[in-house]
Amino acid sequence: MVIGHDEWRGMRVGIVGAAREGLALVRYLGACGAEVVLADNKPAEALTGALQEIMGLDIGLALGGAPLEVSSLDILFVSPGVPSEAPIVEQARRVGVPISSEPRLLTQSVACPVAGITGSSGKTTTTTLVGRMCEAAGLATWVGGNIGEPLTPRLLFAETPEVVVMELSSFQLELFAPDYQGSETERRRSEASRVIDLGGWSPHVAVVTNVTPNHLDRHATMEAYRWAKERILAYQTADDWAVLNADDPVLCAMGQRAPGRRLAFSLEAPVQEGAYLQDDSLVLRFDGRETSLCQIDQLRLRGRHNVANVLAAAACAGALGLSVEAMAQVARTFAGVPHRLEHVRTWRGALFVNDSIATSPERSMAAMRAYTEPLVLLAGGRDKHLPWDAWAATACERARLVISFGEVTPLIGRALDEAGADVAAAPELLEVVTLEEAVAQAARLAQPGDVVLLSPGGTSFDAFVDFEARGERFRELVTRL
Repeated sequence: MVIGHDEWRGMRVGIVGAAREGLALVRYLGACGAEVVLADNKPAEALTGALQEIMGLDIGLALGGAPLEVSSLDILFVSPGVPSEAPIVEQARRVGVPISSEPRLLTQSVACPVAGITGSSGKTTTTTLVGRMCEAAGLATWVGGNIGEPLTPRLLFAETPEVVVMELSSFQLELFAPDYQGSETERRRSEASRVIDLGGWSPHVAVVTNVTPNHLDRHATMEAYRWAKERILAYQTADDWAVLNADDPVLCAMGQRAPGRRLAFSLEAPVQEGAYLQDDSLVLRFDGRETSLCQIDQLRLRGRHNVANVLAAAACAGALGLSVEAMAQVARTFAGVPHRLEHVRTWRGALFVNDSIATSPERSMAAMRAYTEPLVLLAGGRDKHLPWDAWAATACERARLVISFGEVTPLIGRALDEAGADVAAAPELLEVVTLEEAVAQAARLAQPGDVVLLSPGGTSFDAFVDFEARGERFRELVTRL
């Protein structure tokens, strides 16, 4: 089912959330002739920038807690930051108004194959790699979803893509499930079904990099988190592809339930079909034929976790029918994504690295393992209700100094104390309040040959709007040294 612009004319649409996806939907659906109402709990004075983006559009507003007449809508679009149990979402279910989202609409508005990438870590790098490989193969490619700008406004102006590559978060994937679509009230469902498919959706090629504890501050349980991730596979057909990490036991179990064809990638052992690491060579295996993609020392990306990301991207590219030449070109030249082991500057002999994307202890552990040099580790932010014991053990092995900042500082101190009791030499711990203080202390204490690594392990929300803002502030502070 491919949706045309004219099919939205006269549809009564509610959009919850005046952030990136909500504003993109306002621009697109408003241009298509839908009757749009934008709702957000924040008052107008807190949304000045957002409202300027849509100034002049003929839409309704329900801001600052003003009621939205949900029962009058044909469909409700929900931003991924809005929990599934939010009152407005529950009200939509009660009155039978179908629920959808911006990335879901995008997938139903293009006729080309869609590759979706998710995972607890590595999904942005893998998504970017796949997009670059598609471009290197000469395909008109759109890359979006949880990365970059929402894609729906491009439907109005851009040429039709030949492939869409999307990063999909667990929050977004919840909205691809049919049981998120409301009750069976016929009038609402039949009216919306005229425009949008209300069944479950999974991409033609679905990649899952890994599933480890994450976002437990939003998902009630680890089971709920895994369930959300599995939506990327659950609605595939026998003609679709699932690309899964063979080294992850959770994904091995998921793969047994995947209805599509399966590819694997692995750092540990050869796979039946997909991509794997053999000695120092990245190897592709398709249709019984093996091809060397490149050697590890030809990758510009650092860290074993990034080798896994390249393997995942190559397996996905194989499912999309891309040439090995296109894959190899990107694998050998891609230097990384901002805020992900981003080398900012060498100052007084110490390398300063921005890994602000590390919003979980596990991601911070992967970053620490990417370096053999002495580490000055900047860790902190806000906890996501995740365990820190393994992180602390890794910090004891890898870091000579830990500078903690933000809300999670007491938790970090306790975790290092407990881990340090089991090792001969735990790292020195310096506790500060802000990122600014952390950078200043790191600059004072770093020695030539050190790596000063911002890899927080916690979210940015105690001090910054998102991890990108935190990383940009770190970059600014370092360049001013």
